Amino acid sequence: MKKVYLILENGKVFAGTSIGAEGEALGEVVFTTAMTGYLETLTDPSYYGQIVCQTFPLIGNYGVIEEDFESNASHVKGYIVRDICDAPSNFRSQGKLDDMLKKLGVVGICGIDTRELTKIVRESGVMNGIITDSPQLSPDKKKLLDEYVIKDAVKSVSCKEKRVVKVKKVKKKVALLDYGIKRNIIEKLTKRGCEVTVFPHDTSAEDIIAFNPDGIMLSNGPGNPEENVYEIAQIKKLVKSGIPMFGICIGHQLLALAHGAKTYKLKYGHRGGNQPVKDMETGRVYVSTQNHGYAVDNATVPKSAKISFVNVNDGTCEGIDYTKSNVFSVQFHPEACAGPLDTGYLFDRFIENMEGRK
Repeated sequence: MKKVYLILENGKVFAGTSIGAEGEALGEVVFTTAMTGYLETLTDPSYYGQIVCQTFPLIGNYGVIEEDFESNASHVKGYIVRDICDAPSNFRSQGKLDDMLKKLGVVGICGIDTRELTKIVRESGVMNGIITDSPQLSPDKKKLLDEYVIKDAVKSVSCKEKRVVKVKKVKKKVALLDYGIKRNIIEKLTKRGCEVTVFPHDTSAEDIIAFNPDGIMLSNGPGNPEENVYEIAQIKKLVKSGIPMFGICIGHQLLALAHGAKTYKLKYGHRGGNQPVKDMETGRVYVSTQNHGYAVDNATVPKSAKISFVNVNDGTCEGIDYTKSNVFSVQFHPEACAGPLDTGYLFDRFIENMEGRK
């Protein structure tokens, strides 16, 4: 196998072997603690612009199952694993992970000490990195590495045209604003009898209101929420319409910004399928799937709203209820594939809010 290197912005060099597509990968290095769900990770638009490190040492052991993909493409800039399985065992498997990476054009590296890399990111914070075939960077490449910033993330992953996901018996009509949608969000809605119309990220509030939906879903997505100035302005108008709204991940952050709150970048984010969140009303703790690098500043949440969930590990905001409107949001992923499914009931709450608006 070809020898390649991961070079971090701080100068640290890891030597490993090439997996996936040929070429170089430049991006923001992050890690996910998920033990399963590598297919969902690789196809989740929320990872746009990032080189993803899997902390679990063996990846690819259940093969490739296209039915589990969250989108039709991979949005990661690069992929890092300790060991990649070359002989997957799963009755659903359609092939090997390495072949999938090649097909999707994902440049990767394996055989490095992912524990050491994770410790560096935890202690120093997320930083840029490059997967390349030389342990030495030219001055031009070093400049690119140092100056890399994820830009236009939502714009880059959102759909370009409106589409409708039909159901046999329509109970409710939902307008879904696509900031980087995961398929399973749509699936959780259609299973509950919702006909989902997916709109591009830059659809005007006037067009959404004219569509006359029973509810509005604000999807997950990548990048710095504050750069989405137009989208935030539209959400402000949508909130005033009185239509029930449910925001997830960046949808949660954009709703908060539309209400005057602030967001900030976390040191190394929350990524994985084992993040504990506490329901502030009941005290119950749920295990959740998460993938985000930004958070809503607790101290800036307006008095007209209340924090509904907090992260047990660091106390960050994980959910907000807007008490003067039919709007709520969560930072984590209640659709959660490959699990856990503890918070799927939030989709039922959204349905109930739409029912209550008759």
